[in-house]
Amino acid sequence: MADKKLRVFKLREKSIDDLNKELEKHKDELAALRINKVAGGNAAKLAKIRVNRKAIAKYLTVVHQKRRNDIRSQLKNAQRLPLDLRPKLTRAIRQRLTKFERRQKTTRDLKREQNFPLRKYALRA
Repeated sequence: MADKKLRVFKLREKSIDDLNKELEKHKDELAALRINKVAGGNAAKLAKIRVNRKAIAKYLTVVHQKRRNDIRSQLKNAQRLPLDLRPKLTRAIRQRLTKFERRQKTTRDLKREQNFPLRKYALRA
């Protein structure tokens, strides 16, 4: 492919179909370079293997981000999001009680509040 450095911000402007086509080209080139390596190719070709692998990673990253954003926009008003689209946070925060669950009171607490309300005292000024 081109010897110029691959810029991710330019990839983001392309459609997913175009990205997939170029991704296949990079994968084909990588396969050819690996065959060349086994056959005893020159050092310049061997150095391109790394560049090609990094380019493939960039393409896959952009495709994945675009797909996730599409799904996120489709499910914008949905009641629940898929797990991989929810915020990661920490395990402790994810397992914490919700505000509703924290407000809940046991039957015993409700009876105690009803039968023994807080006493009100008239204070002297």
